[in-house]
Amino acid sequence: MAEPIRLGLLIDDPEDVREFEENMRNPTVTKEQVEFFKRAIKVYKSQRL
Repeated sequence: MAEPIRLGLLIDDPEDVREFEENMRNPTVTKEQVEFFKRAIKVYKSQRL
């Protein structure tokens, strides 16, 4: 019988771990990202079934 796949994140470099944890605690977004999501919401609302 097949076993379920366990998803996980493996980071070996301590600096990468620190950066990842910092980004999870304090996520930041750019103005471009905000505008992208505003456009995506407009498209979603205009295409709803």
